Amino acid sequence: MQLERVVLTGVGLTSPLGDTLVDLRANLLAGKSGVSRFETRFMGEVFAGICHFDERKFLSSKDRRRGTRAGSISVFCANEALRNGGVDLAAVDRSRVGVYVGITEHGTVETENEIAAIREYGYDTKYWTHHHNPRTVANNPAGEVTINLGITGPHYTIGAACAAGNAGLIQAVQMLQLGEVDLAIAGGVSEAIHSFGVFASFASQDALARHEDPTKASRPFDLARNGIVISEGGCLYLVERLSDAQRRGATIIAEIAGYALNSDAQDPVMPCTERMVECMSLALRRARIKPHQISIINTHATSTPAGDLREAQAVRQLFGDFSHTYVNNTKSFIGHAMGAAGALELAGNLDSFQDGWVHPTINIENLDPECAVRNLVINRPLQIGPVEYILNNSFGMLGINSALIVRKPS
Repeated sequence: MQLERVVLTGVGLTSPLGDTLVDLRANLLAGKSGVSRFETRFMGEVFAGICHFDERKFLSSKDRRRGTRAGSISVFCANEALRNGGVDLAAVDRSRVGVYVGITEHGTVETENEIAAIREYGYDTKYWTHHHNPRTVANNPAGEVTINLGITGPHYTIGAACAAGNAGLIQAVQMLQLGEVDLAIAGGVSEAIHSFGVFASFASQDALARHEDPTKASRPFDLARNGIVISEGGCLYLVERLSDAQRRGATIIAEIAGYALNSDAQDPVMPCTERMVECMSLALRRARIKPHQISIINTHATSTPAGDLREAQAVRQLFGDFSHTYVNNTKSFIGHAMGAAGALELAGNLDSFQDGWVHPTINIENLDPECAVRNLVINRPLQIGPVEYILNNSFGMLGINSALIVRKPS
Protein backbone atom coordinates (compact mmCIF):
# COMPACT_ATOMS: atom_id res chain seq x y z
CA MET A 1 0.00 0.00 0.00
CA GLN A 2 1.34 3.42 -0.99
CA LEU A 3 1.24 5.64 2.09
CA GLU A 4 1.53 9.41 2.11
CA ARG A 5 4.97 10.77 2.90
CA VAL A 6 5.33 12.45 6.29
CA VAL A 7 7.72 15.27 7.18
CA LEU A 8 9.00 17.32 10.10
CA THR A 9 8.32 21.04 9.72
CA GLY A 10 9.05 22.52 13.15
CA VAL A 11 10.98 21.70 16.30
CA GLY A 12 10.77 22.98 19.87
CA LEU A 13 13.10 21.75 22.56
CA THR A 14 14.72 22.26 25.91
CA SER A 15 17.91 20.43 26.80
CA PRO A 16 20.89 20.62 29.16
CA LEU A 17 22.71 22.28 26.23
CA GLY A 18 20.16 24.96 25.45
CA ASP A 19 16.59 25.68 24.50
CA THR A 20 16.92 26.04 20.74
CA LEU A 21 18.16 23.78 17.97
CA VAL A 22 20.83 26.35 17.16
CA ASP A 23 22.26 26.28 20.69
CA LEU A 24 22.03 22.51 21.00
CA ARG A 25 23.83 21.96 17.71
CA ALA A 26 26.54 24.55 18.43
CA ASN A 27 27.34 22.98 21.80
CA LEU A 28 27.42 19.47 20.33
CA LEU A 29 29.90 20.52 17.66
CA ALA A 30 31.94 22.39 20.28
CA GLY A 31 32.19 19.26 22.45
CA LYS A 32 30.56 20.92 25.46
CA SER A 33 28.99 18.75 28.16
CA GLY A 34 25.65 19.70 29.69
CA VAL A 35 26.04 17.54 32.81
CA SER A 36 26.47 19.16 36.22
CA ARG A 37 26.05 18.48 39.94
CA PHE A 38 22.50 18.35 41.29
CA GLU A 39 21.11 18.05 44.80
CA THR A 40 18.16 15.71 45.19
CA ARG A 41 16.06 14.42 48.08
CA PHE A 42 17.63 11.59 50.15
CA MET A 43 20.37 11.01 47.54
CA GLY A 44 22.36 14.15 48.19
CA GLU A 45 24.59 15.29 45.34
CA VAL A 46 24.24 13.44 42.05
CA PHE A 47 25.10 14.18 38.44
CA ALA A 48 22.33 15.27 36.10
CA GLY A 49 21.47 17.09 32.91
CA ILE A 50 19.36 20.10 33.92
CA CYS A 51 17.20 22.32 31.71
CA HIS A 52 16.95 26.07 32.30
CA PHE A 53 14.07 27.12 30.05
CA ASP A 54 11.60 29.83 31.05
CA GLU A 55 8.61 27.97 32.50
CA ARG A 56 6.53 31.17 32.48
CA LYS A 57 7.09 31.97 28.80
CA PHE A 58 3.86 30.25 27.75
CA LEU A 59 2.23 29.51 31.13
CA SER A 60 0.68 31.76 33.74
CA SER A 61 1.97 31.40 37.30
CA LYS A 62 -1.37 29.87 38.31
CA ASP A 63 -1.31 27.27 35.52
CA ARG A 64 2.28 26.34 36.36
CA ARG A 65 1.39 25.84 40.04
CA ARG A 66 -1.51 23.57 39.08
CA GLY A 67 0.53 21.60 36.57
CA THR A 68 3.71 19.55 36.44
CA ARG A 69 7.32 19.97 35.40
CA ALA A 70 6.76 17.50 32.54
CA GLY A 71 3.70 19.48 31.51
CA SER A 72 5.60 22.76 31.50
CA ILE A 73 8.35 21.17 29.40
CA SER A 74 5.71 19.93 26.96
CA VAL A 75 3.96 23.30 26.76
CA PHE A 76 7.25 25.10 26.13
CA CYS A 77 8.34 22.67 23.42
CA ALA A 78 4.93 22.62 21.71
CA ASN A 79 4.71 26.41 21.52
CA GLU A 80 8.29 26.66 20.25
CA ALA A 81 7.61 23.99 17.62
CA LEU A 82 4.56 25.85 16.34
CA ARG A 83 6.50 29.09 16.17
CA ASN A 84 9.48 27.43 14.52
CA GLY A 85 7.22 25.75 11.98
CA GLY A 86 5.28 28.92 11.16
CA VAL A 87 1.87 27.56 12.20
CA ASP A 88 -0.80 29.93 13.49
CA LEU A 89 -3.35 27.81 15.36
CA ALA A 90 -5.96 30.51 14.85
CA ALA A 91 -5.99 29.52 11.18
CA VAL A 92 -6.09 25.77 11.86
CA ASP A 93 -8.95 23.39 12.63
CA ARG A 94 -7.83 22.47 16.15
CA SER A 95 -10.02 19.38 16.18
CA ARG A 96 -7.67 17.98 13.49
CA VAL A 97 -4.50 18.47 15.54
CA GLY A 98 -3.12 15.53 17.53
CA VAL A 99 -0.66 15.64 20.43
CA TYR A 100 1.46 12.52 21.02
CA VAL A 101 4.06 12.76 23.75
CA GLY A 102 6.43 9.92 24.58
CA ILE A 103 7.22 9.36 28.27
CA THR A 104 9.31 6.90 30.26
CA GLU A 105 7.24 7.36 33.40
CA HIS A 106 4.99 10.03 34.84
CA GLY A 107 3.59 10.81 38.28
CA THR A 108 6.57 9.72 40.35
CA VAL A 109 7.77 13.27 40.94
CA GLU A 110 4.36 14.53 42.05
CA THR A 111 3.72 11.61 44.38
CA GLU A 112 7.14 11.92 46.01
CA ASN A 113 6.54 15.64 46.53
CA GLU A 114 3.15 15.08 48.17
CA ILE A 115 4.49 12.41 50.51
CA ALA A 116 7.29 14.78 51.54
CA ALA A 117 4.72 17.53 52.14
CA ILE A 118 2.34 15.53 54.37
CA ARG A 119 5.32 14.11 56.24
CA GLU A 120 5.59 17.58 57.82
CA TYR A 121 2.02 17.11 59.14
CA GLY A 122 2.38 13.61 60.55
CA TYR A 123 1.20 12.06 57.27
CA ASP A 124 -2.26 13.59 57.67
CA THR A 125 -3.82 13.10 54.22
CA LYS A 126 -6.09 16.13 54.57
CA TYR A 127 -3.01 18.09 53.46
CA TRP A 128 -2.74 16.05 50.27
CA THR A 129 -3.34 18.33 47.28
CA HIS A 130 -6.48 18.01 45.19
CA HIS A 131 -4.28 18.62 42.15
CA HIS A 132 -2.58 15.24 42.57
CA ASN A 133 -4.85 13.18 40.31
CA PRO A 134 -4.73 15.44 37.23
CA ARG A 135 -1.00 15.87 37.78
CA THR A 136 -0.27 12.16 37.87
CA VAL A 137 -2.53 10.68 35.18
CA ALA A 138 -0.36 9.31 32.41
CA ASN A 139 -1.75 11.64 29.74
CA ASN A 140 -0.84 14.75 31.76
CA PRO A 141 2.07 16.10 29.66
CA ALA A 142 0.07 15.88 26.41
CA GLY A 143 -3.10 17.09 28.10
CA GLU A 144 -1.41 20.20 29.46
CA VAL A 145 -0.45 21.07 25.88
CA THR A 146 -4.03 20.80 24.64
CA ILE A 147 -5.34 22.98 27.47
CA ASN A 148 -2.63 25.58 26.91
CA LEU A 149 -3.16 25.75 23.15
CA GLY A 150 -6.89 25.04 22.93
CA ILE A 151 -6.33 21.91 20.83
CA THR A 152 -9.45 19.73 20.68
CA GLY A 153 -8.05 16.82 18.65
CA PRO A 154 -6.78 13.58 20.19
CA HIS A 155 -4.04 13.66 22.79
CA TYR A 156 -2.26 10.98 24.75
CA THR A 157 1.13 9.91 25.95
CA ILE A 158 3.03 6.89 24.72
CA GLY A 159 4.67 4.97 27.54
CA ALA A 160 7.62 3.33 25.84
CA ALA A 161 10.38 3.55 28.43
CA CYS A 162 13.48 5.10 26.86
CA ALA A 163 12.24 4.41 23.33
CA ALA A 164 9.39 6.87 23.94
CA GLY A 165 10.73 9.86 21.98
CA ASN A 166 10.87 7.79 18.80
CA ALA A 167 7.53 6.17 19.65
CA GLY A 168 5.82 9.55 19.90
CA LEU A 169 6.97 10.42 16.39
CA ILE A 170 5.98 7.01 15.06
CA GLN A 171 2.48 7.46 16.48
CA ALA A 172 2.21 10.80 14.70
CA VAL A 173 3.22 9.26 11.38
CA GLN A 174 0.63 6.52 11.71
CA MET A 175 -2.20 8.86 12.69
CA LEU A 176 -1.41 11.21 9.80
CA GLN A 177 -1.29 8.36 7.30
CA LEU A 178 -4.59 7.01 8.63
CA GLY A 179 -6.15 10.43 8.10
CA GLU A 180 -7.08 10.78 11.78
CA VAL A 181 -5.37 14.18 12.06
CA ASP A 182 -3.95 16.80 9.70
CA LEU A 183 -1.20 18.10 11.99
CA ALA A 184 0.61 16.44 14.88
CA ILE A 185 2.75 17.73 17.73
CA ALA A 186 4.90 14.77 18.72
CA GLY A 187 8.11 13.67 20.40
CA GLY A 188 9.06 13.03 24.01
CA VAL A 189 9.61 14.67 27.41
CA SER A 190 11.08 13.79 30.79
CA GLU A 191 11.17 15.34 34.27
CA ALA A 192 13.08 12.35 35.71
CA ILE A 193 15.78 14.27 37.60
CA HIS A 194 13.17 15.56 40.04
CA SER A 195 12.45 12.03 41.31
CA PHE A 196 14.88 10.70 43.89
CA GLY A 197 13.40 7.25 43.27
CA VAL A 198 14.73 7.15 39.72
CA PHE A 199 18.25 7.90 40.98
CA ALA A 200 17.91 5.46 43.87
CA SER A 201 16.75 2.65 41.62
CA PHE A 202 19.66 3.03 39.21
CA ALA A 203 22.02 3.30 42.18
CA SER A 204 20.67 0.05 43.62
CA GLN A 205 21.42 -1.60 40.25
CA ASP A 206 24.96 -0.17 40.40
CA ALA A 207 24.03 1.61 37.17
CA LEU A 208 24.42 5.27 38.22
CA ALA A 209 27.48 6.97 36.73
CA ARG A 210 30.39 7.82 39.00
CA HIS A 211 33.32 10.13 38.22
CA GLU A 212 35.19 12.96 39.92
CA ASP A 213 34.15 15.30 37.09
CA PRO A 214 30.42 15.47 36.24
CA THR A 215 31.15 16.53 32.66
CA LYS A 216 32.97 13.24 32.08
CA ALA A 217 30.53 10.96 33.88
CA SER A 218 28.52 9.99 30.79
CA ARG A 219 31.02 8.12 28.63
CA PRO A 220 29.41 5.58 26.29
CA PHE A 221 31.72 2.97 24.77
CA ASP A 222 34.61 3.96 27.06
CA LEU A 223 36.40 1.14 28.82
CA ALA A 224 35.77 2.82 32.21
CA ARG A 225 32.07 3.53 31.70
CA ASN A 226 30.06 2.65 34.80
CA GLY A 227 26.52 3.92 34.48
CA ILE A 228 23.84 6.37 33.44
CA VAL A 229 23.64 10.12 33.98
CA ILE A 230 19.94 10.99 34.33
CA SER A 231 18.69 14.09 32.56
CA GLU A 232 15.51 16.02 31.97
CA GLY A 233 14.42 17.57 28.71
CA GLY A 234 11.92 17.64 25.92
CA CYS A 235 11.66 17.81 22.17
CA LEU A 236 8.42 18.08 20.22
CA TYR A 237 8.09 18.35 16.45
CA LEU A 238 5.46 19.54 14.04
CA VAL A 239 4.67 16.51 11.89
CA GLU A 240 2.66 16.81 8.68
CA ARG A 241 1.84 14.98 5.49
CA LEU A 242 4.21 16.17 2.79
CA SER A 243 1.36 17.36 0.58
CA ASP A 244 -0.05 19.55 3.38
CA ALA A 245 3.36 20.98 4.21
CA GLN A 246 3.98 21.86 0.56
CA ARG A 247 0.54 23.40 0.24
CA ARG A 248 1.22 25.87 3.05
CA GLY A 249 4.79 26.55 1.90
CA ALA A 250 6.40 25.12 5.03
CA THR A 251 10.14 24.69 5.41
CA ILE A 252 10.74 20.95 5.57
CA ILE A 253 13.38 19.87 8.08
CA ALA A 254 13.41 16.15 7.27
CA GLU A 255 11.22 13.36 5.97
CA ILE A 256 10.42 10.37 8.18
CA ALA A 257 11.46 7.62 5.78
CA GLY A 258 11.12 4.50 7.94
CA TYR A 259 10.60 3.27 11.46
CA ALA A 260 10.24 0.14 13.56
CA LEU A 261 9.27 -0.96 17.05
CA ASN A 262 9.75 -4.45 18.45
CA SER A 263 10.22 -6.33 21.73
CA ASP A 264 13.03 -8.47 23.13
CA ALA A 265 10.60 -10.69 25.08
CA GLN A 266 13.48 -11.86 27.26
CA ASP A 267 14.53 -9.74 30.24
CA PRO A 268 13.32 -6.57 32.02
CA VAL A 269 16.66 -4.77 31.77
CA MET A 270 19.18 -6.75 29.71
CA PRO A 271 19.00 -5.73 26.01
CA CYS A 272 19.06 -8.26 23.18
CA THR A 273 21.43 -7.78 20.24
CA GLU A 274 19.35 -9.96 17.91
CA ARG A 275 16.17 -7.95 18.47
CA MET A 276 18.08 -4.66 17.96
CA VAL A 277 19.30 -5.92 14.60
CA GLU A 278 15.76 -6.98 13.66
CA CYS A 279 14.39 -3.56 14.65
CA MET A 280 16.93 -1.61 12.60
CA SER A 281 16.47 -4.00 9.67
CA LEU A 282 12.71 -3.50 9.66
CA ALA A 283 13.14 0.29 9.66
CA LEU A 284 15.48 -0.03 6.67
CA ARG A 285 12.97 -2.19 4.79
CA ARG A 286 10.17 0.29 5.43
CA ALA A 287 12.40 3.09 4.20
CA ARG A 288 13.18 0.95 1.12
CA ILE A 289 16.92 1.48 1.52
CA LYS A 290 19.99 -0.67 2.17
CA PRO A 291 22.25 -0.37 5.22
CA HIS A 292 25.07 1.29 3.26
CA GLN A 293 22.77 4.24 2.46
CA ILE A 294 22.69 5.35 6.09
CA SER A 295 25.08 8.27 6.63
CA ILE A 296 24.82 8.66 10.43
CA ILE A 297 23.74 6.30 13.19
CA ASN A 298 22.89 8.04 16.46
CA THR A 299 23.31 5.28 19.03
CA HIS A 300 21.19 4.80 22.11
CA ALA A 301 24.17 3.72 24.26
CA THR A 302 23.63 4.92 27.83
CA SER A 303 27.14 4.35 29.24
CA THR A 304 26.33 1.03 30.92
CA PRO A 305 28.71 -1.91 30.42
CA ALA A 306 26.19 -4.40 29.04
CA GLY A 307 23.90 -2.04 27.13
CA ASP A 308 26.66 -0.33 25.15
CA LEU A 309 28.22 -3.68 24.28
CA ARG A 310 24.98 -5.18 22.97
CA GLU A 311 24.25 -2.18 20.77
CA ALA A 312 27.80 -2.10 19.42
CA GLN A 313 27.41 -5.75 18.47
CA ALA A 314 24.15 -4.98 16.66
CA VAL A 315 25.65 -2.03 14.75
CA ARG A 316 28.68 -4.09 13.72
CA GLN A 317 26.48 -6.93 12.55
CA LEU A 318 24.32 -4.74 10.31
CA PHE A 319 26.66 -1.90 9.31
CA GLY A 320 30.18 -3.19 9.94
CA ASP A 321 31.32 -3.27 6.31
CA PHE A 322 30.19 0.16 5.16
CA SER A 323 32.84 2.87 4.98
CA HIS A 324 30.39 5.77 4.51
CA THR A 325 28.24 5.11 7.60
CA TYR A 326 29.35 7.10 10.66
CA VAL A 327 28.36 6.51 14.29
CA ASN A 328 27.92 8.95 17.17
CA ASN A 329 26.24 9.31 20.56
CA THR A 330 24.46 12.29 22.13
CA LYS A 331 24.11 10.97 25.69
CA SER A 332 27.83 11.55 26.17
CA PHE A 333 26.94 15.28 26.14
CA ILE A 334 23.58 15.53 27.88
CA GLY A 335 23.15 12.25 29.75
CA HIS A 336 20.07 10.10 29.37
CA ALA A 337 16.92 12.21 28.94
CA MET A 338 14.74 9.12 29.24
CA GLY A 339 11.40 9.72 27.47
CA ALA A 340 12.86 12.72 25.65
CA ALA A 341 16.06 10.97 24.60
CA GLY A 342 15.12 9.75 21.13
CA ALA A 343 13.51 13.02 20.06
CA LEU A 344 16.29 15.22 21.47
CA GLU A 345 19.07 13.09 20.03
CA LEU A 346 17.46 13.16 16.61
CA ALA A 347 17.28 16.96 16.82
CA GLY A 348 20.99 17.22 17.54
CA ASN A 349 21.79 15.46 14.28
CA LEU A 350 19.30 17.10 11.91
CA ASP A 351 21.59 19.96 10.88
CA SER A 352 23.95 17.37 9.38
CA PHE A 353 21.67 17.44 6.35
CA GLN A 354 22.76 21.04 5.75
CA ASP A 355 26.33 21.24 7.02
CA GLY A 356 27.68 17.70 6.51
CA TRP A 357 29.18 17.54 10.00
CA VAL A 358 28.81 14.63 12.42
CA HIS A 359 28.96 15.59 16.07
CA PRO A 360 31.20 13.28 18.08
CA THR A 361 30.85 10.99 21.04
CA ILE A 362 32.78 12.75 23.80
CA ASN A 363 34.50 11.40 26.93
CA ILE A 364 36.03 8.39 25.20
CA GLU A 365 39.53 8.22 26.66
CA ASN A 366 40.03 4.48 26.18
CA LEU A 367 37.65 2.89 23.70
CA ASP A 368 36.41 -0.48 24.87
CA PRO A 369 37.66 -2.88 22.17
CA GLU A 370 34.39 -4.81 22.46
CA CYS A 371 32.47 -1.61 21.64
CA ALA A 372 34.59 -0.62 18.68
CA VAL A 373 32.47 0.04 15.59
CA ARG A 374 33.62 1.29 12.23
CA ASN A 375 33.63 5.09 11.86
CA LEU A 376 32.74 5.88 15.46
CA VAL A 377 33.29 9.64 15.65
CA ILE A 378 35.29 10.25 18.83
CA ASN A 379 35.81 13.52 20.74
CA ARG A 380 35.93 15.82 17.69
CA PRO A 381 33.31 16.51 15.03
CA LEU A 382 33.92 15.16 11.57
CA GLN A 383 33.03 16.65 8.19
CA ILE A 384 31.73 13.84 5.97
CA GLY A 385 30.08 15.73 3.14
CA PRO A 386 26.55 15.02 1.89
CA VAL A 387 24.22 13.31 4.39
CA GLU A 388 21.17 11.55 2.96
CA TYR A 389 19.76 9.34 5.75
CA ILE A 390 20.09 9.36 9.56
CA LEU A 391 19.18 6.37 11.74
CA ASN A 392 18.14 7.16 15.31
CA ASN A 393 18.19 4.28 17.81
CA SER A 394 16.31 4.28 21.13
CA PHE A 395 15.88 1.21 23.31
CA GLY A 396 14.20 0.81 26.69
CA MET A 397 13.43 -1.33 29.70
CA LEU A 398 11.15 -4.35 29.37
CA GLY A 399 12.84 -4.91 26.02
CA ILE A 400 11.24 -2.24 23.84
CA ASN A 401 13.31 -1.24 20.81
CA SER A 402 12.78 1.59 18.33
CA ALA A 403 14.57 2.76 15.22
CA LEU A 404 13.65 5.87 13.22
CA ILE A 405 15.10 6.82 9.84
CA VAL A 406 14.91 10.38 8.55
CA ARG A 407 15.80 11.55 5.07
CA LYS A 408 17.22 14.83 3.79
CA PRO A 409 14.44 17.00 2.37
CA SER A 410 14.23 16.79 -1.41
